[in-house]
This record gives sequence, C-alpha cells and structure tokens, in this order.
Amino acid sequence: MSEWFEISNAGDVPSPALLLYPDRIRENIRRMIRVAGGTSRLRPHIKTHKLAELVRMQIEEGINKFKCATIAEAEMAAGAGAKDVLIAYPLVGPNAKRLLDLTKHFPDTKFSCVADDASGIRQLSKTFSDTGRKLDLLLDVDCGQHRTGVEPGAAAVDLYRLIASSTGFNAGGLHVYDGHIHEPDLAKRTEMCATAFAPANQLRSDLLTAGLSVPRIVAGGTPTFPIHAKNDLFECSPGTCVLWDFGYAEKFADMDFLIAAVVLTRVISKPGANRLCLDLGHKAIAAENPGPRVKFLNLPDAVATGHSEEHLVVESGQASKFSVGDCLYGVP
Repeated sequence: MSEWFEISNAGDVPSPALLLYPDRIRENIRRMIRVAGGTSRLRPHIKTHKLAELVRMQIEEGINKFKCATIAEAEMAAGAGAKDVLIAYPLVGPNAKRLLDLTKHFPDTKFSCVADDASGIRQLSKTFSDTGRKLDLLLDVDCGQHRTGVEPGAAAVDLYRLIASSTGFNAGGLHVYDGHIHEPDLAKRTEMCATAFAPANQLRSDLLTAGLSVPRIVAGGTPTFPIHAKNDLFECSPGTCVLWDFGYAEKFADMDFLIAAVVLTRVISKPGANRLCLDLGHKAIAAENPGPRVKFLNLPDAVATGHSEEHLVVESGQASKFSVGDCLYGVP
C-alpha cells in the first residue's frame, strides 16, 4: 500500500516539483478555524503560498480577510475574491500609486496597509487625498523583533494621531508582529508573548484615552497563533499552518496541523556508496537559512553534505536502495 505522499502519476511530473494535497490543506484550514473559534478574527497571511487556489479554498471555508506582504500578493488575493486585504509592509516610492491603482481595479475589495513613519504617512496621504477614497491605515508597532514598526510610547501616539487627522485615511488600528518568538515550549512562549505585547496593549489604552478609535489589532503569526486566538481583541494572522513544514512540526508540538506540501525530487547521480545527488538545488528549495532544509519522507536518515544551485547531495545508509531516476519526497 502506498504512503499518503506518493502520487500515482509521478512518471508524468517533471522534477523538482512542489506537490500540494488539497484534502490536507482543507483540513488544515478547518483546524485553523477551530483554533480561532470561528472565522471572524482570522486574517491568514498568504506570503508563504502565494496561491489564488489556496485563497479560494479559505474563502470557501468562510474566511474573508487576508494579510500579505506585497502589491503582487494583494492583487492575487483580490483577483481570487478576497474582500479584505491588509498589506503588512511599508509602501514607499511608486508602491503607493500601485496600491491606489489596485483600489480602482478591485472596487469590491477593501485594502489597507501599515506605516511607522511620519514622512511615509504624508506620502500615502498625498497619494490618496484627492481620490475620494478612504484607506484604512494601521500603525505598525514594534514588539521586539526590531525590523519594522514604531516602539509603543508617546511617539507612537503622535504617529497614530497623524494617521487619524490625515486626509485619505481611516485610523485602522495596530499591526503588531511577533516574528522573533519561536520558543517551542507553549508555557514559555505564552509568557514571552505576554511580555512582548504588554506595551502594545498599553498603547491601545493610551490611544482610546486620547479619544482615538482603534478598530483592530492584527497580531502575530503562526507560532503565537494559539495564544492570540484566546484574546478577543486580536485578529490572528497564521499562514504557514495551511501547508505546514517539518521545522514547525518538530518545534511546536502543541500545534496539530498536517504536512500538506511536499517537494518531488529525483536521484540524478550516485557519486558514492552511501551518497545520492538529487535535482533539488538552491533554486528549488529555500536556502536562506542554515540546514537542514528538507526532510525526506521516504529516506528519513538522509543528511545533506552539499547544496548548490541545481544539486543537493545527501548521504544515507539506505542509499543503495535507490537508483538513478527514483523519486524522493521531501518536506521543506
């Protein structure tokens, strides 16, 4: 009997290839909804998969809000039928005009974006002020990753007040991403999350005290999703859990999702007794992080010994069982 990941038409599929398993994807979407207690506070990010088909599957399950990182992703989501799309990335240069063009091309989709700088806010206001269109603009808040976002405090209140008073905008709330929190232990992760978000929660209180509306807080990513899901004030933005990967599966035992994306690769050479060379180079699987970058479901003891643009060399005690042309199934 074949394993769940083996496909019947492998001989027709050129390698390397990314295989998606729709039944598993749909189950992951439903598990995500159960964790969130429904769809109303879900705003899944789409930067991992970037696929209209997966956006449509989530829409079919009742999700109507999405988060992305680029104009291209926003356009894809709107084209797939998304009714509410947040671009959680500072829009500078011509990207402000590109967003304006999107709002015209997809009038039935509500677009929003983030900012953390007064000059950026003014540039966006200049772009949208004479159009008769109102854009929800969220203040991007740094809760410890130190990548983008303003630190909570008086300066953040002033920036939010600038958003609220600028033409072309509605003050859309706060965007708080905790991408630096990757603690495997749930109790420790929860404690870290509470510490990271305490200043952001205080900022929300300060804004409300100042008479400013804070309609939403878009919070977190996948590792902290089960934590933020318990806070009724937050919109949650998991995304990786739709496809899942072996790194998160091994690190976050509390998160029960299925591997739903597998890379098909083939043996192209056998350069040694315990060595296989595969057609799975840098161009086929993400190489920005240190290894291991892939775990093979049908060769679990494989260890990468070399990785270049078009080749991945692995060593395994089971290498002799494979011939040139045989398929391996790897989880990124």
